[in-house]
Amino acid sequence: MDPAGVDAHPGGRLAGQLDLGDQVAARRVPARKVDAGVGPDQAATTVAASAQRVLTILTHSLESEIYEYPPFIAAVKRFVLGPRFAKVRVLVLNPGRIMYGRHEFIAIARKLTSYIEIRNAQPQFRDHPSTYMIADDRATLYRLQSSRWDGLCELRNEAVARLYLEHFDAGWNQCAVPRAQALSS
Repeated sequence: MDPAGVDAHPGGRLAGQLDLGDQVAARRVPARKVDAGVGPDQAATTVAASAQRVLTILTHSLESEIYEYPPFIAAVKRFVLGPRFAKVRVLVLNPGRIMYGRHEFIAIARKLTSYIEIRNAQPQFRDHPSTYMIADDRATLYRLQSSRWDGLCELRNEAVARLYLEHFDAGWNQCAVPRAQALSS
């Protein structure tokens, strides 16, 4: 079963996927496939625009094709400057590949440090092959391999979102110093 609750392989899960067990078997919600037709930039914008409290991102390198996409940047700005207590948490698995001086999302994070927090994952957490984005505890964008653009986008699957949040929180809590503090220096 893949992380969106759709059977991917009858006998189990693919390498690198979180084990969902039977907890989402009964809550299958149609997932929208993300590929060349519906790109991850558009799907990321849709998920970000659906956030009301917290936007959570696990990424290998803040891929420019997604995180510098102008509609995505606009959705994040609307989100953090709109409702009270809005928060964006970003956990970067491969920080060495980011051009910090020229990345638009990083520039926004530097200006809005109260709303956007970026942390570098600890080495033991960096071998996770997939990436995902979670809006609140319901909407997800999931890519099995960070090197590929195909994935799944779901706007209402709380069980899957909570599972990803648990995984994210484990990596997030291992990081002692937020990257956003280092960015503002």
